[in-house]
Amino acid sequence: MNKVKDQSQDIEKKIAELEEKIKNLTALAKSNDVDIDKELNRLQQKLERQVKLSYANLSPWQRVQIARHPERPQCLDYIRQMIEDFVPLCGDRVFADDLTMVGGIGKYHGISVVVIGQEKGVDLETRVKYNFGMARPEGYRKAQRLMDLADKFNMPVISFVDTDGAYPGIESEARGQAEAIASSIQKCLQLHVPMISIVIGMGGSGGAIAIAAANRVLMLENSIYSVISPEGCASILWRSADKAKEAAEALRLTAQDLKKFGVIDEIVPEPIGGAHRDAVSAIEKADEIIYRHLTELLSLGRDELKKQRNDKFYEMGRNLVLEGIGK
Repeated sequence: MNKVKDQSQDIEKKIAELEEKIKNLTALAKSNDVDIDKELNRLQQKLERQVKLSYANLSPWQRVQIARHPERPQCLDYIRQMIEDFVPLCGDRVFADDLTMVGGIGKYHGISVVVIGQEKGVDLETRVKYNFGMARPEGYRKAQRLMDLADKFNMPVISFVDTDGAYPGIESEARGQAEAIASSIQKCLQLHVPMISIVIGMGGSGGAIAIAAANRVLMLENSIYSVISPEGCASILWRSADKAKEAAEALRLTAQDLKKFGVIDEIVPEPIGGAHRDAVSAIEKADEIIYRHLTELLSLGRDELKKQRNDKFYEMGRNLVLEGIGK
């Protein structure tokens, strides 16, 4: 496991060293009243060059590490910045409320929308609260309820995908996890309103596609979308998580690969150094692209929206088989 861990740290090692030098130099200047503007400017320029160099040609495994970065903006960050007058709606009307699956209604550029997404949390306390972004069956049933609401009142659906996968615990299986995910996918395909999904971090297996079978599927530049994690794939194929890097390359899980295969519609550029370095700018760019796609979809009729979405996924399956991916 040490090899995998070391690889995950390589990309920001030099960046962190420069940031630490800048931090120490700034503290030293304040305590000793020393003019360090020239040296500080030199280090800042060096830091900018190093960030650009480090993020110029990322490998799939490095993108996996960026997608997992703990400071990467999450679902609630996007909602707070993009959605006005957001009102959370809770419960699946069957068993309970799953906090992992955030959902509600609000205004998006003056348009009433339904918002659904997976929240991971930002520290140990909130990660436990949100179950590390892994939804239970009641989460997917809540998503279905909100999609029904959107369909009834003709409101577009925007979903933010960020999960390692659906929660695999015994209690989830007992309450029908597989059925809940399948029904959620089916509900997405039955909608007569525009639906836009964006993978903002991790797009893990059925837990992701359950709220991502949309008219338009977007991905942030350094997010990933795959049927299994690299470590899980490596454990099955090589019986060793040390092969996670090789698995990441074989899985074709990056936004760049998935755009090529037609699985997603557009890649959302991130600030240099990743979304975690400038969350506000990253969300603004996502907002701009989501709004453009939503404007295009609003010109379509209800039956046309449903047909376009279904045709999109039928065609996707045919194309992947022709490319040899589905064999």
